[in-house]
Amino acid sequence: MKTVCKKDQCAGCKACVEICSKKAIQIVDSVVAYNAIIDEDKCINCGACHKICQANKLPVQLEPIIWKEGWANDQKIREKASSGGMATAIELAFVNNGGTVCSCSLKNGDFCFSFAHTEKEVIKFTGSKYVKSNPEGIYRKINDKLKKGENVLFVGLPCQVAAVKNFVGDKEKLYTIDLICHGTPSPKILEHFFNDYHLDIRNAQNIKFRVKTKFYLESDKKRFTVPTVVDNYLMTFLDSASYTENCYNCKYAKPERVSDITLGDSWGSELAEDIQRKGVSLVLCQTEKGKALLEQTDLHLLDVDLKRAIQWNHQLNHPSIKPKQRDKFLKEINKGKKFKRCVWISYPKRCTKKFIKTILYKTKITRGGK
Repeated sequence: MKTVCKKDQCAGCKACVEICSKKAIQIVDSVVAYNAIIDEDKCINCGACHKICQANKLPVQLEPIIWKEGWANDQKIREKASSGGMATAIELAFVNNGGTVCSCSLKNGDFCFSFAHTEKEVIKFTGSKYVKSNPEGIYRKINDKLKKGENVLFVGLPCQVAAVKNFVGDKEKLYTIDLICHGTPSPKILEHFFNDYHLDIRNAQNIKFRVKTKFYLESDKKRFTVPTVVDNYLMTFLDSASYTENCYNCKYAKPERVSDITLGDSWGSELAEDIQRKGVSLVLCQTEKGKALLEQTDLHLLDVDLKRAIQWNHQLNHPSIKPKQRDKFLKEINKGKKFKRCVWISYPKRCTKKFIKTILYKTKITRGGK
C-alpha cells in the first residue's frame, strides 16, 4: 500500500486529493485511522501530494504575542456558543468588514466546509464539532478568492489550517484561526452512536455537541437531547478513546501555533464560577493580522496567566494520550455492536456509575451532572 504520508498518520485534510491532477488518491477511513492511499496505476510520481501534505511539511509555527481570556460582548452569541462565543464574534466582524469566512457546518449528514459572506450565513458555523470534518473542495476555492483580492478568514483545526497554508501559501489576505484540538473521531463513530437511537445523521438539520450541559440534535422529524452526564459519545471523546491514530502524534499540540489566532476553552480560569458557566474562551494571538482581527471585534478580554493556561490545556503542551480502553472500544465498534454496548465492554466500572446517574437524572434528582 503506497500512502502520501506515514501509515495511519493521515489527518484527512484532503489537500492531496485536491492537488492530484490524476485523481489517484483516496482517503480510506478504517475508524482506527485515516490513510491517503495512492493508486499506483494512475500515479505519475510528480510528488505534488507528498509536498503539500501537512504531515510531511509543517508550516511555520509562532509563539503567542497576546494571550487573553474572555467572551463575546453580544450575550446572544455567547449563549448559543459552546464556550465564550469568540469564534462567532470574530467571524461576524469579518464579514461585516467585507470579508469571506470559511468554516465547518453540517450539511446532508456531513460536517463539511463552506463559505459565508453574511451574518446569517456565519451563524451556521456556531458550536463545537467533536468529529472529523471534511475540507474537500475548499482549497482551490480559497485560492481563487485570494487571487481576486478577497479577504478570507479560515477557521478550522490546526492540521486543516496547515493544509490551507501549504496549498495557497501564507498570503497577505488570508487570515487563519485554529481551534485548540484534543483529537477527532471518524464520522463513522458518530453515525454508530446515532444508530442506537434510530436516528439518521443525513436527516439532521442541526447538531450541537455541547449546549452548556446537553448534546442536542434537531432533525426534520424530532428534537433529541442527551444530558452530558449520561452521554456515551462525549465520554469516549473526552477520554481520548475515539480519536484516529494520527491525533496521538499531533505535531500541533504545543504552545507555538500555526495560525494568526488560536481559540479554545479557558480551562483553569480563576474567574468566578457563575461567569465560567456562561462560557469563557481562551485566545492566543500570534501575529499582527490576528491582533487586527481582535481589535475589530466586540469582545470582553481579560488578562490570563499563559503558563497556567498551557498547564490546564494539555493540548497546548502535548498530544492526547491514548487510553488503554481505546483498542477494545474501536474493535467492538468495528464488530458492529451497539455503541452503548461497546462503551460498557470497554468501561464497565464507569458505565455502572453512569447508569446510576441516568436513573437519578430521570427521576429529576440531578440535572446536567449537578
